[in-house]
Amino acid sequence: MEKFFDQLSVPHLSKIIDLLHPCMDDYLYVYDFTNDYYFISPHAVKRFALPSNEFNNVIANHKKFVYPVDLYDLQEDLALIISGEKDFHNMQYRWLSTSCEPIWVNCRGYAIHENGKPAYMIGCINEIGVKQKADNVSGLLGITGLQQYLQDHSYTIQQGFLLRLGLDDFKEVNEKLGSDYGDMVLRRTAECISSCIKTGQLLFRAVADEFILLDTQCSNMKHAVAQYKLIRQTVDEFVEANHYEAVFTISAGILPCTIMKGHTFSDVMKLSEFSLNEAKREGKNRSYIFEQADYDKFLRRKKITQLLRQSVNNDFEGFEAYLQPVFDSVSNSIYGAESLMRFRTEEFGMISPFEFIPLLEETGLIMPTGKWMLHRSLTICREIQDLMPGFHISINISYIQVMKSNIINEIISAVDMHGIDTANVIIELTESGLLESDSRVTKLVSNLKNNGIRLALDDFGTGYSNFHYLNELKPDIIKIDRSFTLKALQNDYEYQLLSLMSNMVHSLNLKMCIEGIETNDELAKMSKLSPDYCQGYYWGKPCPYDEFKALYLTQ
Repeated sequence: MEKFFDQLSVPHLSKIIDLLHPCMDDYLYVYDFTNDYYFISPHAVKRFALPSNEFNNVIANHKKFVYPVDLYDLQEDLALIISGEKDFHNMQYRWLSTSCEPIWVNCRGYAIHENGKPAYMIGCINEIGVKQKADNVSGLLGITGLQQYLQDHSYTIQQGFLLRLGLDDFKEVNEKLGSDYGDMVLRRTAECISSCIKTGQLLFRAVADEFILLDTQCSNMKHAVAQYKLIRQTVDEFVEANHYEAVFTISAGILPCTIMKGHTFSDVMKLSEFSLNEAKREGKNRSYIFEQADYDKFLRRKKITQLLRQSVNNDFEGFEAYLQPVFDSVSNSIYGAESLMRFRTEEFGMISPFEFIPLLEETGLIMPTGKWMLHRSLTICREIQDLMPGFHISINISYIQVMKSNIINEIISAVDMHGIDTANVIIELTESGLLESDSRVTKLVSNLKNNGIRLALDDFGTGYSNFHYLNELKPDIIKIDRSFTLKALQNDYEYQLLSLMSNMVHSLNLKMCIEGIETNDELAKMSKLSPDYCQGYYWGKPCPYDEFKALYLTQ
């Protein structure tokens, strides 16, 4: 081998590297020990923080592009090569990219000797963390192939679409039938999609169970939808021909190429991923065409979620407990208040609870914020009771708290900590959340009753109303939702229905609270139903604690 290299000088080798570099992704190099000179494939400069593709003072210059943590080990190994103690260099370490990010490489080299001493080393550097360009399971080019294509044709793509396809519930196939079977399904799915490909279209394997079809000719998204339906039908036929061993469907996000203009490849992938996720969120086995308005809402939700997390980690800054008065219908005096969570940010101002509470529940942040709200509400109640000893506080509890935390112990210990009589505390659960009975809910209700804490079933008359909840949960108070109140005010049939409900509730020795009363006329009509408590804008909107004190406690 060395006899062959004896015929080549370092300048000759540098010219060979210069000729070969357009033909390969890896980086060839030669390191001249005698002249302390280094030459590497020119395209390496576009990727790494090299001073140039050729430079002297090699060891010192390596400090500019080798990840600092790895520099010492590299210098030690090179010293052994230069001293002649070893002939072959083989190391995995990190170089810095042009943006100073560490990138794992494998650097190999063979030392060539002259007159018995190491003269230079020639070798190859390849990235070992780079994404694979092709997928042997599906037989398709990988995502880097799509990236390269879009980069090469960015100025010529004027129309078309990017169709991101994803298998629905594919995880279950792997879990039930194994990964080898799952690979077979992916391969056959790729064949199904490929059979629907038209001239000029390209197909790539994205990640996991996703594929991307690129069309740069079509100008009408109806054709994209039609092609997706054809692919879906072909996949359904495979599932049937496979005797339903693996049952799955396929969804698609459609991104018009016109949307891609001005976006980086990373952005394009985010938009296509969003589109596919929307199709799945809307029920799966369907397609969704990208809409900027929907994406803006998604970004807003994402940003609000970030702000919620920051608030929780910053001692719940931005959260506040608002109070809405509840009046005793018999004495026409204030009975208590419902404590309602509010959230304010500098960026968006006051955010509706209909927007931020579902995000708290989805992320699990409802556990710490619910606990904070519990203590804040009881603190307020304790202070108010110094002025009004019989004041009652109603606190809303999320079903996520019931299912995923030891909420009953939290409630009991908090009530005891704040020194409040349990008879003055009401826990509200939303009726619309009770899709079916759960042992944790019945356990919570039982423990509340055993400790003298009352339960209110909120929003009764909406959603999945079932009267058997009255028997199973035996709540102390039924709260009639504003939407039901409105129907009863506007429709005689609904009013009679509410009247019958009132009679039934009272016959069971339960209390009834009618929410949403806003005018004198509404109060007069609802009063005929003999509610025990009333609540609504007629008496006041939810407001901060200081305002509540000024309006209802100092008069």
